[in-house]
Amino acid sequence: MNIFQGFEHLEGIVNPVLTIGVFDGVHVGHQKIIEQLNREAELIGGESVLFTFYPHPRMVLYPESHELRLIQTQAEKIDKLRRMGLKNIIVHPFTLEFSRLTAVEFVRDYLVNRLNVKKLVIGYDHQFGKNREGSITFLKEVAKTYNFEVIEIDAQEVDEVNISSTKIRNSIIEGDMELANTYLGEPFELNGKVVEGEALGRSLGFPTANLDIESEIKLIPKLGVYAVNVVLSNGSIHEGMMNIGLRPTIANHDDLSIEVNLFDFSGDLYNEYVTVQFLFRLRDELKFDSILELKEQLAKDEENIRSYFASLV
Repeated sequence: MNIFQGFEHLEGIVNPVLTIGVFDGVHVGHQKIIEQLNREAELIGGESVLFTFYPHPRMVLYPESHELRLIQTQAEKIDKLRRMGLKNIIVHPFTLEFSRLTAVEFVRDYLVNRLNVKKLVIGYDHQFGKNREGSITFLKEVAKTYNFEVIEIDAQEVDEVNISSTKIRNSIIEGDMELANTYLGEPFELNGKVVEGEALGRSLGFPTANLDIESEIKLIPKLGVYAVNVVLSNGSIHEGMMNIGLRPTIANHDDLSIEVNLFDFSGDLYNEYVTVQFLFRLRDELKFDSILELKEQLAKDEENIRSYFASLV
């Protein structure tokens, strides 16, 4: 997949077939669009193109709101789009100046003059441009002037999926990973670097890898204990249990801890980048009266999560 940062060095895209959007999560609704995009490109010997933005438009238009967290980092989104067979992605800087472009200016200056788009695949309710004036009706009219085809994603097909990034985000915030994963078409992921912790898990008999999630805008699931798969940098996959929380039984601070215990694993993971795939949330984080009670609960958690994995076989 070719990745272009804006239009500065955009070249070599044959018969571009384009769609537009943020595509946070690349959920199953987005996947339907990408699949159709690839089919339409193949019909004319062209190449599929996603025109997307960074940073997220809400972060630019509403800078006073600092609560938005994204389902995927930019790297995670690009990886998923690559796996879907998308040929090209244009990541355009989203600025206030760019947001003030009229729909006509955007189509003429970017899609036609710079890209020479042949087909535009778009959802029936998609809107863009200043004051959201770029509707599907507008696009069908302007396409006659600039000689490209508009392909509308059928309303029934879009509504049948009934998914939005907001719904997925809320599911993750609530800890409903099974629902989020259904919408995403695959497990929600955290990617991070294993860093040194206080070795408290080891002293409890449950050694953990402490993760540093380097993106400040990555969405973190609800505090609690989760069944997870951990993918190491060598591609090996390990079952495990993860705790996201403040460790109230053994700590006296407000620093969030993200740590995972890999079942039947021994080795040094420090400084390694790993991917954690969330499968389901077992329970809330709890404060226990003693370390012994905590150890007993961790043993129960492991037993329950191992039973979960056994049920999948």
